[in-house]
Amino acid sequence: MSADKNDQDFIAEKMARARAAQAQINNYSQDQVNELIKAMVYSIARQDRSEEIAQLAVDETQLGNYDGKFAKIHVKTRATLFDIIDDKSVGVIEELPERNIVKIAKPVGVIGALVPSTNPEATPVIKAISAVKGRNAIIIAPHPRGKLTNKRICDYMREAIELCGAPADLVQYIETPSLETTNELMRQCDRILATGGGAMVTAAYSSGTPALGVGVGNACITVDDSADLDDAAEKIRFSKTLDLAASCSADNSVLVFESIYDEFIKRLQAEGGYLVNSDEKAKLQATMWEDGRLNTAIVAQPIAKIAGMAGVELPADAKFIMVPETGAGPDHPFSGEKLSSIMALYKVKDIQDAIDTTNRIQAYQGQGHSCGIYSNNDANIMSFAEQTKTSRVLVNQPQAPSNSGNLWNGLRQTFSLGCGSWGGNATNNNITWRDLINETWVSRPLAEPKVLPPDEELFSGVMNKF
Repeated sequence: MSADKNDQDFIAEKMARARAAQAQINNYSQDQVNELIKAMVYSIARQDRSEEIAQLAVDETQLGNYDGKFAKIHVKTRATLFDIIDDKSVGVIEELPERNIVKIAKPVGVIGALVPSTNPEATPVIKAISAVKGRNAIIIAPHPRGKLTNKRICDYMREAIELCGAPADLVQYIETPSLETTNELMRQCDRILATGGGAMVTAAYSSGTPALGVGVGNACITVDDSADLDDAAEKIRFSKTLDLAASCSADNSVLVFESIYDEFIKRLQAEGGYLVNSDEKAKLQATMWEDGRLNTAIVAQPIAKIAGMAGVELPADAKFIMVPETGAGPDHPFSGEKLSSIMALYKVKDIQDAIDTTNRIQAYQGQGHSCGIYSNNDANIMSFAEQTKTSRVLVNQPQAPSNSGNLWNGLRQTFSLGCGSWGGNATNNNITWRDLINETWVSRPLAEPKVLPPDEELFSGVMNKF
């Protein structure tokens, strides 16, 4: 559906304000830029405001839980700031002396950002500071289910920007989001940063505006026979229950070597995992999927609520649900993304079986996004990484809080995960400010020009084939 003139004029007015604001910081120094993003994060990461925003997000969206939301707004935003604060994003940002090239950062202009209902608390902040780090303005289109949370966050950031002497319109938002206004924003902005459902990401790519989108999550985790089973069980529980699995990085399928399968199930059960029987599995399946589509009523909900909807009785201490599975694809819906504290369990023979099973699962959903492995066997780890079609392999880490970068790994901090060509994306990397700038490459002559080698050297090994 195309936007009408009212939508076009509404977005055009916001764009004009954003361009005027961006022009005012176009020549900001690195120190001025860094002051802005520090103030933006502090405005929402303060204890009182983190508590306020976390509660608002839960109340408004009815997705996830307070502890998960608070951790994202209070800790994840800080960690993201810490990750980028020392990056040089103004002037010459990189030099390649061997090629006599320097790269100069230039703003893109106005970023159009989409924010999903599952992560409405930290996503606006992380996208906003990534945009401003590159001296851009940003206009945020939230999911309608999170519009009040988005407004509160953006108003705090706007106030912080003004306290630093910069124009508040560096950060704007759509108060009453609709498909039409969001589509119009994507048509008029300079670059799209799209995080959300598949339909919206597809719309971003179809807008005619350069877009950075993300692929579908469906993380597959392997546990091999060299793993620390207690550590793996604890981290899988933590990852699967964080914010009630609102993250696309939450463990969806766990593949366990058959030699340790029974023992590892016991470790998972000790962490609060409930193993369903075939009758309970059928009841859950009928509740969780409707006409082949995931029932949105179960997304990021307490497992007691989901089990109650399905007529499955859980013990009081259950924290997540484990569903034995063997197949992959539409006829085996538990092999897909579940966006809930429910995971599929697979028994595999060895690392090659784990690789093959992972590839079958992710050929159905989630190819290119991420995998994890609990192992102390380097050969298994590298074999798994080399043969899976994935952008990230997390080793001995809880998947959900680690994929997007964390203090315990070296990945860049973000909530936008490129999935490469496997996931229909242009990039595999964790998307940050560097993806939201233009770069001018300055090339000077080499001190000594390169000299082509003789054909015998350049074409060695192939000339004799002709």
